[in-house]
Amino acid sequence: MFATRIHESTISLIIPDVCNAICEKLKSVYLQMPTTELEWRVIASEFQKHWNFPLCLGAIDGKHINFRPPRSSGSYYFNYKGDHSIVLLAVADASYKFLYVDIGVNGRVSDGGVYR
Repeated sequence: MFATRIHESTISLIIPDVCNAICEKLKSVYLQMPTTELEWRVIASEFQKHWNFPLCLGAIDGKHINFRPPRSSGSYYFNYKGDHSIVLLAVADASYKFLYVDIGVNGRVSDGGVYR
């Protein structure tokens, strides 16, 4: 039991639903991938202006987020560092604004595997 008097098993069902609902409502506001050639050109121009990096359309990276895996998951989330993780993949523009985010691929997949 937590201080909220809600049992852990109940919270483990509620939190993912709440997080998914928040993501669904806010992703169209905060994660806007460019859709026109002009929008892409503006991003490339900003990378050139701020970072002297010509013709760049986004900065991409992956990060393993460690967590305690479900009991019956076996090696599904086991990564190359010997931890259990999920992978976060993100693309950002020149002003650090996220254009794309993908979270949840199991940790045994390398960053390169997530890109596909």
